[in-house]
Amino acid sequence: KFIELAGGPKAYIVVIPTAGGAKSYPSDWRGLETLRSNGAKNLTLLHTYDRKVADTEEFAAPLKKATGVWFSGGRQWRLADSYLDTLVHRELWALLGRGGVIGGSSAGATIQGSYLARGDSGGNTVMMGDHEVGFGFLKQVAIDQHLLARNRQFDMIEIIEAKPELLGIGIDEDTAMVVRGDVFEVIGTSYVAVYTSAGIKAGKPFYLLGPGDRYNLKERRPRYR
Repeated sequence: KFIELAGGPKAYIVVIPTAGGAKSYPSDWRGLETLRSNGAKNLTLLHTYDRKVADTEEFAAPLKKATGVWFSGGRQWRLADSYLDTLVHRELWALLGRGGVIGGSSAGATIQGSYLARGDSGGNTVMMGDHEVGFGFLKQVAIDQHLLARNRQFDMIEIIEAKPELLGIGIDEDTAMVVRGDVFEVIGTSYVAVYTSAGIKAGKPFYLLGPGDRYNLKERRPRYR
């Protein structure tokens, strides 16, 4: 679906693997195989841990012609350290502005919220850690991942209780949200959980959306299939 939204197999897609923490990423990095096996033919790796490099025109140039950007998994704080408020970040916003798509798995999903869940550099069990700011493509939103597969469905409550203005979203494995404007649709095989302060106070901290269900982020209202 990501490849389709980016423009199809010939779309120019930039892959950012920085969350993974490796020293370097060669052009034959095995993390590209999933996209390649699903038909993507024009992939470019973009990686640095140096914010000064990420803030240069030369480094960010591939993003100017990209129609899709994919963030792979790892630790989301590495993405924040490397790219938050740099030229790379601004070019990602520009890509969205011209109709491109940004996707990601695991850490690559969480970084897209405005609040960075599990952003502690000391370990991924800390929900509110030493990094709390994400890229903000989804405003007033905190995103968790591997939700049911790792029995994390109650972890988001801590964040929403501390920051009741936020909307919490938890995404299970083999599942995704496709966001268009203020509405997202669930695709895949499992569920997306939605958390609100009002729900927590009412003793119903989250509810689940399945494939085909939609949610209006602005109105904070579900629409079931």
